[in-house]
Amino acid sequence: MNIQGLQKLTLLDYPGRVACTVFTGGCNFRCPFCQNSGLVLLPSQPPAWEPDTLLAFLKKRVGILDGVCITGGEPLMQPDLADLLRDIRRLGFAVKLDTNGSFPERLRRLTEEGLIDYVAMDVKNCPERYRETAGLPPEYDLSPIFKSIAWLLQEPVPYEFRTTVVREYHQPQDIVSAARRLAGARQWFLQGFVSSEHVIKSGLHAYDATEMETLAQHARTCVPSVRLRGV
Repeated sequence: MNIQGLQKLTLLDYPGRVACTVFTGGCNFRCPFCQNSGLVLLPSQPPAWEPDTLLAFLKKRVGILDGVCITGGEPLMQPDLADLLRDIRRLGFAVKLDTNGSFPERLRRLTEEGLIDYVAMDVKNCPERYRETAGLPPEYDLSPIFKSIAWLLQEPVPYEFRTTVVREYHQPQDIVSAARRLAGARQWFLQGFVSSEHVIKSGLHAYDATEMETLAQHARTCVPSVRLRGV
């Protein structure tokens, strides 16, 4: 299990819960605006935390924390993720998984086993610009991502979709096209991009709050529940 980091307390990452956040290394996407470039570009560096050390930390937080967020990178790339989730669930913690949705069968299997309580899936863009926005080659098959979206829309588990909006990659027509794919979603967050030294590609720009609200209005033509985050 490649655990590269631990945020010991968060009041933001898991809606309605006091949680910690576990960062896994490695990702199959190369989103230019990714804030966790170290986890994506240096996946072979030695793990910072062993599972036993993490579980020992969690045992001391029983009754203080009530949730654990698993993020990355892409956590579903970890071959022993299920074992870690079982151990976390045995301690009584709820589990939130962040994913890019590219492993629908793994997502479904873990959820049906009762190992995931909440899913946050990143939807990168409309289908026409998805590969570009996620840093993927032109031949990349998007069907697994669409399969994950369709499955979550059936509400097998509480979930949210979220899209980080970047001026260079998201125009109003792109947001509308993405909204059509997410029609019927209970929760879709448009997140403001924040530039930093940690992003994969420099020179990207955010929309301001007024522009983000305009984009949200476009999205609400298909997904009335769209909300802004980090704006």
